[in-house]
Amino acid sequence: MYTNSEILDLVNEALATMPYDRKPQRLYEPMKYVLSLGGKRIRPVLMLMAYNLYREDVSRIMNNALAIETYHNYTLLHDDLMDRADVRRGKPCVHKVWDDNTAILSGDAMLVFSYRLMADCPPEKLEQVMGLYTETALQIGEGQQYDMEFETRNDVREEEYIEMIRLKTSVLLACALKLGAVLADAPQSDADALYAFGEKMGLAFQLQDDYLDVYGDFKVFGKKIGGDILCNKKTFMLINALAKADGKMREELERWLEATDYVPEDKVAAVTRIYNELNIPQLALDKINSYFEEAKIALESVQVPDEKKAYLWELAEQMLGRKS
Repeated sequence: MYTNSEILDLVNEALATMPYDRKPQRLYEPMKYVLSLGGKRIRPVLMLMAYNLYREDVSRIMNNALAIETYHNYTLLHDDLMDRADVRRGKPCVHKVWDDNTAILSGDAMLVFSYRLMADCPPEKLEQVMGLYTETALQIGEGQQYDMEFETRNDVREEEYIEMIRLKTSVLLACALKLGAVLADAPQSDADALYAFGEKMGLAFQLQDDYLDVYGDFKVFGKKIGGDILCNKKTFMLINALAKADGKMREELERWLEATDYVPEDKVAAVTRIYNELNIPQLALDKINSYFEEAKIALESVQVPDEKKAYLWELAEQMLGRKS
């Protein structure tokens, strides 16, 4: 069995040596640039770890793992363009280094490139692999659309939000794990359980991200606290506050959501106080713990020895900052 760090090293080495020998160079340079910015490589690592539960030679599916990382970074490239973001992982975004049109075209090329890499699998697996991959890609686009639509709504329900983050974030983690199992000829029940594990882990991770944006430590979290509050992002926290607040508290919350001239620190403090009074942080922690436990149950049902699953659970705990 490979350790998490050993698999991560294999992924980074493979990414660093991926050939970019097509022209024009200006189309492919942004692809190389995006994939060189680093990151945790969670998705390809999960795919290889799932494969490694059943087979040793993870290099056999490295192109499939590179496909899912290329796809993930394609979505980030286009997200940055839509959000007019300036920086990704401490470096200027593609549309800043080049321009909008190049970002669009290079992102499209990354998507196609990822499909070519994913199709590099045994012929008897091709239909199942590409079917799951294509369905996942469609779901992620659906999740992004929901996320954009939520920006103009103050009546988003919790269940709508959970479905949005499932589509936008969880399904790609789940897909990576299931594809690793499928390519390793794992039993169908194990492949499905690994999908459920990734799905629940992704939901817990995104909800924790919501929580930490308000209650995290800047030095640990790595980004400014309260950013979601300042942009009125429809998170689990805000959605539940809007659902629970009434009377003067509801009026105050809506006033802050509609305000255009304010001191940022004042808005963050006021909305956080409302969250505290409504017990929103505990509500979020309970939901995170619930998904975390569901992920654990799903992984426990995978029919391989516990020692083989230990690395996967260790990675899940690392993602959520937990200890056994």
